[in-house]
Amino acid sequence: MVELDFSKSDDGLIPAIAQDYKTGEVLMLAYINEESWAETLKSGYATYWTRSRQKLWKKGEESGNLQEIKEILIDCDDDTVVFKINQIGDAACHTGHRSCFYRKVDGDKIVTVGKKVFNPEDVYK
Repeated sequence: MVELDFSKSDDGLIPAIAQDYKTGEVLMLAYINEESWAETLKSGYATYWTRSRQKLWKKGEESGNLQEIKEILIDCDDDTVVFKINQIGDAACHTGHRSCFYRKVDGDKIVTVGKKVFNPEDVYK
């Protein structure tokens, strides 16, 4: 298995950026630990460690919006990855937006620039 350096953080987590492999759009940032890394490599689908629920989280397990791994990039320090993915389903964001980065800073305010592609209340029960 490809080794990453999970020892650099106290909690053993490193950032994983999910990026659409066709468009280059950054869809989300999450964290992985050794267990989720191994599962991602084994399954071919992005699996993260959810800090709020303290468990493995296969992206899309509830919503059906899976992330099929197409390519993985590793930074020079072996402590950050980019998952180039095929986003199966309409959205990567639990808010119903395609990308978690659907807002931008405009002067002294935050402006929503992305549109919702699904209603989260219909998906997450």
